[in-house]
Amino acid sequence: MDKQKLYEVYRLHKGEIIGAAIGLSIAVIVLLLGVLKALFVVICVVFGYYIGKRLSQDKDYIKNLLDRILPPGTYR
Repeated sequence: MDKQKLYEVYRLHKGEIIGAAIGLSIAVIVLLLGVLKALFVVICVVFGYYIGKRLSQDKDYIKNLLDRILPPGTYR
């Protein structure tokens, strides 16, 4: 299979391929670590994804979050 055909298959079935890769990754983690440790890893990954996505949308997200939690200006 050449690269163009492989790319076309990926483009047509992108969701299925990504879903299968995520499922395989979670299954391997559960088999290696156990259910509770795997759940912890998945929660950390989701939390990291959320923070990363918010940072890419708003560069001052961490500063604004800290201003809501702490008195303004205490971390600067």
